[in-house]
Amino acid sequence: MVSTLPRTATQLSPRRNTTRATTGDELVAEQLGHFGLDPASEHGRALAELTRHLYAANGAAHDVWARTAELLGTLDRGDRIAWFNAKRFACFQLAKVLDTLQNPLRATYQSLMPELGTAAAKGPYPLFDNVTAIFSATPVIARTATYFYACTEWIEDAFHGRELLHQIYSRLLNPTSIALANHIVDLEAGPDAPEYFAWNFNSGMAAIDATLAHVVGHRDVILASRNVYGGTYQLLHDWYGKRGNLDAAVEWFDGESADGFTRELRAVKERHADRLRDGRHVYVYLESPCNPHGYVLDVPSICRIAHEQGLVVICDATVGTPFLYPLLRRADRRERPDFVIHSYTKDLCGSGNTTAGVVIGRGERMFLPKGHSVRATGHDGREREYRWDETVFWNVYYVKGAFLDSDKAFEVLSGMRTAELRLLAKCINTIVLARCLAAHPMINVHCNAVEGHPNAPLRESLMRLGLPAPLFTIDFEGSARQPEKLTREQMKRLFDGLEPAFGLQVSLGQTNTVVLCPALTSHSELDDAALTRAGITPTTVRISVGDEDPRYLLDHLRLAAENAVGSEMPGFLEHFPTPSRVAAVYREVYVDTHRRWAEALAATQEVDPTGAANKAATQ
Repeated sequence: MVSTLPRTATQLSPRRNTTRATTGDELVAEQLGHFGLDPASEHGRALAELTRHLYAANGAAHDVWARTAELLGTLDRGDRIAWFNAKRFACFQLAKVLDTLQNPLRATYQSLMPELGTAAAKGPYPLFDNVTAIFSATPVIARTATYFYACTEWIEDAFHGRELLHQIYSRLLNPTSIALANHIVDLEAGPDAPEYFAWNFNSGMAAIDATLAHVVGHRDVILASRNVYGGTYQLLHDWYGKRGNLDAAVEWFDGESADGFTRELRAVKERHADRLRDGRHVYVYLESPCNPHGYVLDVPSICRIAHEQGLVVICDATVGTPFLYPLLRRADRRERPDFVIHSYTKDLCGSGNTTAGVVIGRGERMFLPKGHSVRATGHDGREREYRWDETVFWNVYYVKGAFLDSDKAFEVLSGMRTAELRLLAKCINTIVLARCLAAHPMINVHCNAVEGHPNAPLRESLMRLGLPAPLFTIDFEGSARQPEKLTREQMKRLFDGLEPAFGLQVSLGQTNTVVLCPALTSHSELDDAALTRAGITPTTVRISVGDEDPRYLLDHLRLAAENAVGSEMPGFLEHFPTPSRVAAVYREVYVDTHRRWAEALAATQEVDPTGAANKAATQ
């Protein structure tokens, strides 16, 4: 029987999907009967009255939101703030109502547990105490594997993705992890955040693998940018490309421009015409800024070209972060990747104290309730139907189990609070280090912060404020200015002497500056030919820049060089910039960067705030 009751009433019923009630009174009586309560009893009468109020309150809350959404577009910034605070206080009031109900519920619970051992085994009933978490200034760390059922039909809806409030198992949904997912979407997509969804994973590599596993099928073709993290290279080459696994054709394109991508895409389609005729697909995988050199790819142009041909684009934006390289804020949606990946482990967390990752995509690609489908226009401008079983949640996240636990999620959330200021300092330090080291004729600096570098125009046009990623490489392979290069033994002595100023650690994006030799560590999976194509030599050193004073770092590097090669290479030390020159560069870069930052902030404040912000609020 079709109910004439509003959905706002039936959605609160324990028989939300099977109710036969047609009036409010019938719905109340049905709920009481479901739990074995006599409507004529004292408890029954009291709960009936409460239930009627709850049904009405839920309907009123929906009405308030509908009215709010209708009016927000007409309000100025001050009015929007007033609306926020009014709704915020309403939430506090609702919380207080729930708190008022807890003591009677606690007393009833206690009466059911008279035996001490039983009470101890059951533990506290969290519903009594969790209401106060609403007032927590930071997300609560929800250390639980599972959750209480409200009732059978609600949990059934939860398992089908129709009731997101009712979390059932922390491998799938956890309040702390969800808070982080919502936050990264806000940072990455800004005003368009309502269009996007994110799923958190227990590492960056888990997020990469989940995304690839979601889209890549047997004998598909993967066209990837040349400079990617070594673990990604190994995953693509040794797993997806392995004949006994997916037998994917893994191809690479050189350079950072759209031209290089276009040429290689054309060649790839020709080389693998047989696969494409058999219905296989080409997928594009990018990393920008790339590891280990920090070069910037022309991701917007590459996305536009790929989308014109109906291709899916995945981009690992770990090194750039949303603060330096916001890929999902491009006005032209064709210029946005379909999936953006971050390793939270790096600069977003910043402290190196946890491992975590995330994939962000359009909502229809990320999650739909079971059995549902929607028609939507993707980043390629094409409208199509998206099915629930084609989403990241049901296809990989729900079944693979590489979820992010609450403690890790909290660590990342805490670190992200200071990410912008940390990155600003790191970018300043990167410019200073790169420019000062580039003055030495025996040190080859591969960094787009160096004036005249071929990748500098893309850095200027695509990175926020034109800043470089806090990652670059140097090598000691000799140059036209100075053909002599360091021997393997000299290189070892120099590298081992970099502690404690430079951390000899495997990773990047920490508060301290860390260095490694990619050929021996992060990119050791590459053979000699692949290393050469990636611009990695035996003396290449990757520098992941931290928050330290760059003058201290340069002074220590000079001292380490003196101990390692000073007596064997006369003149090597004299080519390091003097302390006064380093201080002058530092002062110049510091002032210029903060000037640009301040001007950008001022320009943001001058923009009419009612446009994009209201659009986000009303969706």
